Amino acid sequence: MPSYSRPDQWVELLFSAKAVGDGGVVRRSVDWVEAEIGRATFVAAVRARGFHLLEAGGQFIVICNRAPMRRLV
Repeated sequence: MPSYSRPDQWVELLFSAKAVGDGGVVRRSVDWVEAEIGRATFVAAVRARGFHLLEAGGQFIVICNRAPMRRLV
């Protein structure tokens, strides 16, 4: 994904991925997200969609559905 001067363009491109429409998962580097649009903007975009956001191993993992989530281990 190229750099964008407007965070909303970056967010729209990310959330237009096929995996999002299918209720799947998207993953992005924490460092990259922070450099492109900032953590707070990203968290707000995920929250606005009602999705789940995890952070692990330097990655943001977005579960693109609104269903309840249960951590098993």
